[in-house]
Amino acid sequence: MGTLRLCSCYGRRGIAATWGNGLCYSEAPTTAPISSRQGRRLASTEAGAVATSQLQVELANASGMVGFWQTLSNSTPVAYMQEALTQIHDYSGLPWWASIVASTLLFRGVVTLPLTIYQHKITARIEKIALEMPAIVEELKREAAMAKHKFKWSDKQTQVVYRRSIKKQWQKLIVRDNCHPMKTLIVLWGQIPLWIFQSVALRNLVYMLPDPTTLKAQIIATEMTIGGFGWIPNLTVVDQSYILPVALGLINLGIIELQSMTRTRPATRLQNVMNNVFRGLSIVMIPVACTVPSALCVYWVASSSFGLAQNLFLLSPEVRRAVGIPKTKAELEQPYDQLWLKIQQRTGQIESGAEQKSADKN
Repeated sequence: MGTLRLCSCYGRRGIAATWGNGLCYSEAPTTAPISSRQGRRLASTEAGAVATSQLQVELANASGMVGFWQTLSNSTPVAYMQEALTQIHDYSGLPWWASIVASTLLFRGVVTLPLTIYQHKITARIEKIALEMPAIVEELKREAAMAKHKFKWSDKQTQVVYRRSIKKQWQKLIVRDNCHPMKTLIVLWGQIPLWIFQSVALRNLVYMLPDPTTLKAQIIATEMTIGGFGWIPNLTVVDQSYILPVALGLINLGIIELQSMTRTRPATRLQNVMNNVFRGLSIVMIPVACTVPSALCVYWVASSSFGLAQNLFLLSPEVRRAVGIPKTKAELEQPYDQLWLKIQQRTGQIESGAEQKSADKN
């Protein structure tokens, strides 16, 4: 709605400017040569046409973005999420800030936690079948050498057959243990849509969308103006103290560093690149969070806090066995001690040698 108003104002200014230019040229001294006046009018017409075409492009782009957000705001999943948030608030009797936190814990506990556990199971299975590959590779090498001698293959032909055999055996192991590597992305398939739908649903509740004229929307928006806590009593305005936006950035950075510090194998180049990308996104989210209503900030901080606690929770070997995640060689025996040593190392409290000795003990 704000974009439409901005575009309409811009359009009126552009039209007024073009009309004003026309008046200037029409009021030029009549003593100028006719050819000169015609040239000026032609230049004015061409400039006006260019300005109009540029304005049309800008309006088309703006209307496209507005149309996308309007479609998302009016979508069925967002409508269901709005209704769920409203029902949780009404039946729980909690203030809106606590209702947002409770719904976040509920949805993430029902959706993303099981998916995360399943992802860990798939990763553990992949690690286990990878341990079977060295023996298979040695056997295939012997078979390739025998086939090369028997069928008089060239080195290139032998390498092609050998690589195909390795790929085939790897695929057989994946099918046997039902652990396709693409399944390790299952958390993103569940978490990203949930994050988007709940964010848009909260935004709709704050701005009384999709229909501001309904009494229900007006009541919810009014409740949110007094449904905050502490330094943000009004959830429909931004957090002027910037506490929640900064907390959001720090928690997201904490999740990334936690995953980096608990990795038992050296990070690949792609992993390092992705870590840096996510670090950058965590920092970018801080100014973004400074511009949205506090209701959204409360949700984002609660969701990120759940993610951090979830990652810490699933580091425990006892918890992993309890939820059925197989034990692997890459699993840390004393993950919290190892994590604390990593933190001390990064902050310069201990040297890397002490951390390495502790890792050897584990």
